Amino acid sequence: MIKKTILFFSFVLTVFFADAQVNTDRVLTVGRNALYFEDYVLSIQYFNQVIRSKPWMAEPYFYRAVAKLSLDDFQGAEEDCSLCIVRNPFYTMAYYARGIARQSMDMYADAISDYKRGLELRPNDRPMMANLAIAHLQSKNYDEAEKAFGEFINAYPKLSLGYLTRGAMYLEKGDSTLAMVDLNKAVEIDPYYAPCYGNRAILLYQTGRLNEALADLNEAIRLNTRENGYYINRGLVRYEMNDLRGAMADYDQVIAMDSRNLIARFNRGLLRFQVGDNNRAIEDFDVIIELEPDNYMAYYNRALLNVEIGDFAGAIHDLDVVIERYPNFIPGYFSRSEAKRKLNDHAGADRDYWTAVDLEDKKNSGELVASSSGNGQNQTQTEEDKTRQQSDKNIDKFNRLVVYDKEEEEKRKYNSEIRGRVQDRNVRIDLEPSFVLTYYEKGDRFGEKVYYDKSLETFNTRRILAWMLFITNQEAALTEEQITMHFASINDYSAKIEREPNNADYYFGRALDFMLVQDFTEALRNFDRVIALNPSYTQAYFNRAVVRYKQMEYNRSQSAATYEDLNTMSIQFGAGQPIPSSTPPGKETGNTRDPYGHEQIIMDYNIVIQQNPEFIYSYYNRGNMHCVQRDFRAAIVDYNEAILRDPDFAEAYFNRGLARLSMGDANRGIADLSKAGELGILNAYSIIKRMTAN
Repeated sequence: MIKKTILFFSFVLTVFFADAQVNTDRVLTVGRNALYFEDYVLSIQYFNQVIRSKPWMAEPYFYRAVAKLSLDDFQGAEEDCSLCIVRNPFYTMAYYARGIARQSMDMYADAISDYKRGLELRPNDRPMMANLAIAHLQSKNYDEAEKAFGEFINAYPKLSLGYLTRGAMYLEKGDSTLAMVDLNKAVEIDPYYAPCYGNRAILLYQTGRLNEALADLNEAIRLNTRENGYYINRGLVRYEMNDLRGAMADYDQVIAMDSRNLIARFNRGLLRFQVGDNNRAIEDFDVIIELEPDNYMAYYNRALLNVEIGDFAGAIHDLDVVIERYPNFIPGYFSRSEAKRKLNDHAGADRDYWTAVDLEDKKNSGELVASSSGNGQNQTQTEEDKTRQQSDKNIDKFNRLVVYDKEEEEKRKYNSEIRGRVQDRNVRIDLEPSFVLTYYEKGDRFGEKVYYDKSLETFNTRRILAWMLFITNQEAALTEEQITMHFASINDYSAKIEREPNNADYYFGRALDFMLVQDFTEALRNFDRVIALNPSYTQAYFNRAVVRYKQMEYNRSQSAATYEDLNTMSIQFGAGQPIPSSTPPGKETGNTRDPYGHEQIIMDYNIVIQQNPEFIYSYYNRGNMHCVQRDFRAAIVDYNEAILRDPDFAEAYFNRGLARLSMGDANRGIADLSKAGELGILNAYSIIKRMTAN
C-alpha cells in the first residue's frame, strides 16, 4: 500500500506539474470533473494537489469543501470554506457552503450569519433564503423564522418549498390550523411533489384523520416509490385502522428495499408476533440483534417468542441479557421463571418468581425508585400510547410499534432542503443513464439486473486487462484504495507502452484508467490511439463516445446556474402535455452549442453498430444522444432496435416512453413506462400518475 501511494503521488506530481501554471488549471478541471460526477474522494485528491502547488488560490478550497459536504465531513467543509473566504471574501458560494456545514453541525447562529452575508452579496438567492429560514426554525427562533419564511414566499410565491417548510414550523409550534393551511397550499402549488403529501399525512395522522392520512401517503408513494419513510408511516396508519395485513405489506416493502431498516424489522416482528407467525418474527428480531446488539427490547420479544415455540434455553439466554441491563424489570423475572420451570429448574424458577413479587411490592409501596427504563423516562405519561420513539429505551414499551424520533423527523424534513439543490425537481424527468464499459458499478440498487453481452464475455476471456470489464449504467465512485490502484496502473501501462508503442490493448487499458480517474482529455487521447492502431477495436469506439459525452456534459455544466444539478439528459413536461423541452430554461441546447460534438459521438456509435449489430447498448446510448438533440423519432427507432434484441430491456422501455410522451403520443408512452415499471424501474409509476392526472 505504501508503494502504491508513492506511485500515486509521484505520478500526479510528474504528469500534472511539469508546467505549474497550465497543469494546475488542468488538475483543477479534472477535480471538478470528478466532483460533478460525484466521485468525491477522487476530487479531493486532485484539489489537494492544487492547494499544495498554489495555496493562495480560493477556488480549490471551495470545491474541496463541496466534496467534503457530500461525504458528511462538515467540520472539514467549514474549515475549507473559511480558508476560501480568507483568500477571497467576496466568494458568495463559500458563505453558502459554510452555512450548510455549520447548520449540519447545529451551529445555527453562525450559519445564519453566513447566509445573511451571502444574501448581501447575492440578494434574493433562493437556496440561501430557504436555508436562512430553516436555520431560524431549527434554533427555535420562531418569530425570525416566520419572518424569513414570509420573505421567501413573497420572493417565490409559486415555489412549494416555502409553504412546505413553514407548515412544518407551524406544526412544530403546535398550530395545526396554520400548518394545514400551508400544507394544503403546498399541495395546490406542486401536486406532483411527494413530500407535500408525506408531510401533510403526518399532520392528518396526529389529528386522528386516518383515512385522509392514508390517502396522502398513498399519493406520496405513487409519486416516490423509493422513500422508506412513507411506507413506515403508512404502516402505522394502517395499524391504527386495524389493517394488520396492509401494515405488514408496507414493512415487507421497506425491508425489500433496505434489509437493514431497524424500524421496519422491529414493527414487522411485532405484527408477526401478534398474528402467531412466531418463527418468522424471531427471524426479524435475529436480524435486529445482529445489527444492533444492545437492542434489549428485541431480546425480550425474542425471548417471549422462544417461549411460545418451546425454545426455553434460548428464552433464558435472552432474558439473562435483558435482566442484566434492567435489574428491576419485573416482567422479565416472571418470564424467566416460567421458562426455567419448563426446563424443570424449579429452584431457579422460584427464585425468579419471588424476586419479581418482591420488586412488585416495593414498586407498589413506592420504595422502588429506579425506573425499569434505562433512561429514567416517565412511564405514566404515555402508558396508553401504541407507539414509541426509536430512541426511547423504556423496556416497558417492548411491545409498541416504533416511530421516528422527533429529532429524526426534523432531520428528514429539513436535511434535503438544507443540503439539496433547490430547484423545480418535479418538472424535470431524467432519462435512464447511458451504459459504459467499466470495472465497477453501484452495488446497492433494488432489483439489481446483471447486464450481459457475448462479445464482452469473449473480450474478457482474452485477459488483456488486469480486471474484468463489464457493462453498466450505474457507475460507482472510486474508493481511496481504487484511486491509488488506478494511478499505479497508469504508470504500469505507460512503462509497457514505452516497450511496445504499437500495442492497442495497452492504450485501451490506460484509457480506462484515465476515464475512471475522471481525466477525460487523457482518456480520449488514449482511445484515439487505440483506434488509430486497430480500427476494429469496438470497445474503444463505444467508450470514446461515452467519455466524449461526459466531457461535453461537464463543459456545459460550467455555464449553467451554480446551484442547479443540470443534467442535459432530462425532459420537462406537464400532465397531459407533450414534452416541450429537454433543456432547462436559459440553457443552450446541444444542437446549438456543440453540434459537431454530438455528431462525433453518434458516429462512434454508428461504427460500433456496424462492427457488432447485436451490441444492444450502442442502440440504447445512441437513442439517448438523439433525445439530447431532441430528435425523438430517431431515438425511438434506436430504442426499438434495442428492445427487439432484448424484450426485457427496462431502461429502453423507460426512455422510449419519455420520447413518445415528448411527441404527444401519450397512450404508447404510458404503455412503455408501465412496462418499464413492471421490469423494475419504479419511478415510472410516478410519471404515469402525472400524465394521467385530471
